[in-house]
Amino acid sequence: MTAFFILISFTYILLIGSFIYGFFWMKEFRRKDILAQNTFTIIVPFRNESENLPLLLASFTKLDYPVELFEILLINDESEDDYITPINKFKRNNTGINLRVINNNRTSKSPKKDAIETGILHSNFDWIVTTDADCEFPERWITEYDHFIQLNKPVFIAGPVCFKNKPSFLAIFQSLDFSALIGCTIGGFGIKKPFMCNGANLCYQKSTFMDLDGFQGNTDIASGDDIFLLEKMLAKYPKQTKYLKSTDALVTTSTMPSLKELIHQRVRWASKTTSYNNNFAKFVGVTVLLMNIVCVFIITKAVFQLNISQTSLLILSLKIGIDFIIISIMLRFTKKTSNLFFYPIISIIHPFFNTLIAFISLFKRKYSWKNRDF
Repeated sequence: MTAFFILISFTYILLIGSFIYGFFWMKEFRRKDILAQNTFTIIVPFRNESENLPLLLASFTKLDYPVELFEILLINDESEDDYITPINKFKRNNTGINLRVINNNRTSKSPKKDAIETGILHSNFDWIVTTDADCEFPERWITEYDHFIQLNKPVFIAGPVCFKNKPSFLAIFQSLDFSALIGCTIGGFGIKKPFMCNGANLCYQKSTFMDLDGFQGNTDIASGDDIFLLEKMLAKYPKQTKYLKSTDALVTTSTMPSLKELIHQRVRWASKTTSYNNNFAKFVGVTVLLMNIVCVFIITKAVFQLNISQTSLLILSLKIGIDFIIISIMLRFTKKTSNLFFYPIISIIHPFFNTLIAFISLFKRKYSWKNRDF
């Protein structure tokens, strides 16, 4: 068993180490002094988001991109709250911004994919940008995409995402965990092995989406509007599938308010992993899961036996250390390094949480999201 633990640990260290290398290898994007050229349709699926809509809409008013070159489509997915009031207020006060509300056309088992496709069918512009209703954006968000497109000629662009700062242990736990995910995402692109992206900040060519038949092939899975589209893009346009590493394109989103909702969210994320076509993504998932199981075994044994071997201590220390590096470089990128104060305790809890999510997703085939069962 010791030899197996060492093998898993060695593989994990090499994997995360390669992502750290890839993170630094990918240079931050520096825009040029060029005129805005591209047109964008910003698609925001929403359901029961009346509390988040005011902040979302306020972010749109701060965008520095010419208003005639972008439109906003809010796709209502059977909301049951008073979403109309904040939207009508926004439209009265911002008549120059082209914003429309469209009802979702449900055709599959995935409400979000249906919402995005509904938006694309109603869009008037060349580039699609997707985000979520609980997000906020920097003023140069769309400008960064425009300049990146002009200079790099991509068909698909993944952008960075981080959590909003909230003064609670649960929120900080999510922030550190999510920072590791996004750091590895950027690192994956940096080593030319993209395997993950986030639907809260994506941009892609409308014509390319249509040529690839959109989400066809995985509409029976509720989540995965981001990962499965990334896989399609990589299969046909590997050199034109890019990452925009820029703090001026950094989208901030909300953490889950309760542990129960966090578990449902992570089970939803994990539920699609068995359907990945990307072998490298599967390798990453298995390696991370096995490393977490090893850590759970080591910590549990140490607690009950009040003893830990030198080999186990080394394995645990290396795992905590390499995770600290990828998390800290991502937190420096997002300017949220104060959260690192809680890393020592979170680094012990984290393997138990991830292992729990993995086993729940394997044995429980149903989860709840937005007051719906999937």
